[in-house]
Amino acid sequence: MNNNVNTPREQAIYPSLAGKRVVITGGGSGIGAGIVEAFAQQGAKVTFLDIAEKDSRALQERLSSLPVPPSYLHCDLTDLDKVARVFKEIGTVDILINNAANDDRHTIKEVTPAYWENRMAVNLRHIYFCSQAVVAGMQAKGGGVILNFSSISWHLALPDLTLYMAAKAAIEGMTRGMARDLGGDNIRVNAIIPGGVRTPRQEALWHTPEEEARILAGQCLPQRVEIGDVAALALFLASDSAARCSGREYYVDAGWYGA
Repeated sequence: MNNNVNTPREQAIYPSLAGKRVVITGGGSGIGAGIVEAFAQQGAKVTFLDIAEKDSRALQERLSSLPVPPSYLHCDLTDLDKVARVFKEIGTVDILINNAANDDRHTIKEVTPAYWENRMAVNLRHIYFCSQAVVAGMQAKGGGVILNFSSISWHLALPDLTLYMAAKAAIEGMTRGMARDLGGDNIRVNAIIPGGVRTPRQEALWHTPEEEARILAGQCLPQRVEIGDVAALALFLASDSAARCSGREYYVDAGWYGA
């Protein structure tokens, strides 16, 4: 067993993903960008949605030499009319990965009704309506996969994230409901729960030596979770290797129970 955390992760090849139409929300940077690259390397036909134009264009350019390069569509997921138009443009989708979110910090006293509505639109509402947009096509094709991203934050009761954690907890309930309602159509729905993933944004905004020590002390494994670890789980759950996995939450958090 290789315990060198600097060694690139082993990457499985899933023949069932080749040629599949995959849509990834929030795919321009961070975890989303890692997922875009991972699916594109499998030969999937990837379209990713984001509002971060610069990052998204740079990712599209970086991956342009792949045999099946991903394509980028600008989409504000809080604009549901725009969401509907974008999915109509894309057409039938085999795999939807609802990754987009924003973990903006806030105290309870700072929250206004307008901020509440905005945070729910950014972190929760679009997941339902993006999923709704792909269901008919999946039903017509005889099946599909929806992966919804939750967060370890509400399982740990982290501070200054009440609205983000409310949305992420709701996503897990929504996932189970969708799995039940869509299972008869061979549409699998699961939630992925990342832990303290080392992303450029997290490192720039929140990382300190004290925070690093706190995360590692709370984990069973004393190594940080990387973007590639999350992408690997998404690949498996989207593939035919996970054909009997639905309605569940899958953690990739190095066993983080808090500290």
